[in-house]
Amino acid sequence: MTAVALRPAAEDAAGLEYVVALLDAEGLPVSDLHESPATFYVARVDGDRAGAGGIETYGTDALLRSVVVEPDSRGQGVGDALCAALEDRARERGVEDVYLLTTVPAFFAARGYERVDREAAPPAVRATGEFESLCSDAAVAMWRSL
Repeated sequence: MTAVALRPAAEDAAGLEYVVALLDAEGLPVSDLHESPATFYVARVDGDRAGAGGIETYGTDALLRSVVVEPDSRGQGVGDALCAALEDRARERGVEDVYLLTTVPAFFAARGYERVDREAAPPAVRATGEFESLCSDAAVAMWRSL
């Protein structure tokens, strides 16, 4: 697996602007990034920005969101390493179950996530902008126990 260093976007030079630009380029939701309780991270490989992702925690549940890898870093294990690092952050916060919405379910299934009905997510996760309005109905809900 590729070694990925995570740094909170708030501590990375122009980190939030980088996250917004990267997500926007991939058509992922950005309208709530400044108000969202997610902690967004910038992923670096060998010192270079390679992607970003966020984790919103709600007690022992979490929403993994907006995981994206730079186009020139894809296919090198960066996405897998980024998800693993975000899941580690969630574990450190006492999270037991992680939920997400995605248009690439095969990637997350390979990481042990299972498809679930959106209604299976806990109320706090269902109340997020991602679940309520930001992600289309075409996005697949998935879950994984940590």
